[in-house]
Amino acid sequence: MSILIDVSKLPEDGRIVLDLVTKHHVWRKRECLNLIASENVMSPLAMLLYINDSMHRYAEGKPFKRYYQGLKYFDQLEVTAQKIIGELLETNYIELRAISGTIANATVYRAFANIGDKACVVPVQTGAHVSHTRYGTLGALGIEQIDMPFDLETWNLDVDKAKKLIEEVKPKLVILGGSLYIFPHPTKEISESTKAVNAKLMYDAAHVLGLIIGKVWENPLKNGADILTSSTHKTFPGPQGGLIATVTEDDYKAVGKVVFPMFVSNHHLHRIAATAITGVEMKVFGEAYAKQIVRNAKRLAQKLFEYGVKVIGENRGFTESHQVIIDVKQYGGGAKLAEALEEANIIVNKNLLPWDKPEDIKNPSGIRIGVQEVTRWGMVENDMDTIAELMKMIIVDKRDPREVREKVIDFRKNFLEVKYCFRITRDEEINLLKLMLHAETNW
Repeated sequence: MSILIDVSKLPEDGRIVLDLVTKHHVWRKRECLNLIASENVMSPLAMLLYINDSMHRYAEGKPFKRYYQGLKYFDQLEVTAQKIIGELLETNYIELRAISGTIANATVYRAFANIGDKACVVPVQTGAHVSHTRYGTLGALGIEQIDMPFDLETWNLDVDKAKKLIEEVKPKLVILGGSLYIFPHPTKEISESTKAVNAKLMYDAAHVLGLIIGKVWENPLKNGADILTSSTHKTFPGPQGGLIATVTEDDYKAVGKVVFPMFVSNHHLHRIAATAITGVEMKVFGEAYAKQIVRNAKRLAQKLFEYGVKVIGENRGFTESHQVIIDVKQYGGGAKLAEALEEANIIVNKNLLPWDKPEDIKNPSGIRIGVQEVTRWGMVENDMDTIAELMKMIIVDKRDPREVREKVIDFRKNFLEVKYCFRITRDEEINLLKLMLHAETNW
């Protein structure tokens, strides 16, 4: 569908805005291989539902207990969305008002710890999100960060040493999950120690929510975690936002009292419909999608390894998630290579690795790769071979990025339709867009 805009009536700065948005959209959705591990694309249906009247509205408080009127339909929608996500995570206690994963994390910290309390976390250079650290919301709330021992051979927590530390420190919180993340953290084993010291075990599942829902990754709530936090736009391919899931009603009530009014007033209502419909799509397509993500990640890691690139996790099959981690220090470092890859329309991010020093942050050893979005566009194992070859041209062969860019654009032309979602007809799309933009419809 084409939407005609009389740009001659736009002031110059308006034309600049329109031009930049259009260029970004075409570049990132038609000409790039997006391998950022924390991103994804919504389905066409979810995108259309994202554009709805509730983006103009306020809904402070909980459903049916609001401080504003005019929400009789939205309240039903939010409760429906909670039910959908709850069924996927096998719990009755879902809080969707956190507007990001970081706000979800901050809510849990504030609900269960006070200034001066301690939290045991995965070290930041081995995968913790910045919000788990003294540099982020944990530190902003005055909670002391205690790093748990990490085993580089298994690329995971050293379970025995971590348990011993927890029992010695007696923290209020233990935080699992992360941002650089290729193997499941040992939830069940760690939960034994958290229970012994009466700490809350929080699992940040932002990166792997879709893998959990797709049943290729453990559900932390079934393995000893008290609370799961997440964003809703990584391996779970919904709109940007956050969620908190708990095992018990008491914990659910505790986080509810904190998220509003402490961290969120209005919770960006328009995203709830898109989150809900993405949840419905994941009910139907999530398992196939999650399995393909993991197959693709393993295949990409293997091919890069065969090309001589140092891939983390070799002794454990490289990865069990959507992520592949490579050490490119010998090729000039993560920043240099990420920039060269971007010139070739291959989008990744530089990343600190455990052996990096603090001063290496501007050009760390690592690059983090995620395959969830290219999988969403329909790519499978053979396509990972092509991506690995294109990356090799830049990383190993030092080919001119402009030359490789043409190959990327040509390859990307084969993948322009989002998969693992409901298909809608062009007429349905037009009618829904009319409804959302103009409140008019032929339905």
